[in-house]
Amino acid sequence: MPLLRDLKGTVQPFWVTLRNMFRKPVTIQYPEEKRQPPPRYRARIILTRDPDGGERCVACYLCSAACPVDCISMQSAEQPNGRRYATWFRINFARCIYCGLCAEACPTWAIQMSPDYEFSKYASIDMVYEKEDLLVDHGGKDSEYNYYRHAGIGVVNPRGGNEDEYGPVDIKTNMP
Repeated sequence: MPLLRDLKGTVQPFWVTLRNMFRKPVTIQYPEEKRQPPPRYRARIILTRDPDGGERCVACYLCSAACPVDCISMQSAEQPNGRRYATWFRINFARCIYCGLCAEACPTWAIQMSPDYEFSKYASIDMVYEKEDLLVDHGGKDSEYNYYRHAGIGVVNPRGGNEDEYGPVDIKTNMP
């Protein structure tokens, strides 16, 4: 029996080698060939715009509160029509762990995770991205969503001024 075991121990590694010699390689020649990440891949964070071209961010600080490494900071302000916005918005990608909690916490879908994974720098200070670097000219994954058309009632449009809502109801009319 030891002879059979020794023979098997000698032939089996050769069989494994021969079997894998004719397989297609799983590695790719990066950076000449680039792998397409899955649709839900979490990489660089972007700030998106609503369909009207305005910024979606309302500077509610939920993203910075949800961030476990405190890499997001901003300053809020208010326009004359009552619409809030971020005067400055900053993400330190050197500290970011790409967990996506900021994107999940964002009520306006302003922060979204893009599949752009190729952004490395020599100096860590260059990994601090300002609002101008983060803001893109599209709506991201849902380009038709506009926060102020639905949740911004009373700010951009008066109450009952949107197409899909009723006007204010006098509660005293419901009483018997």
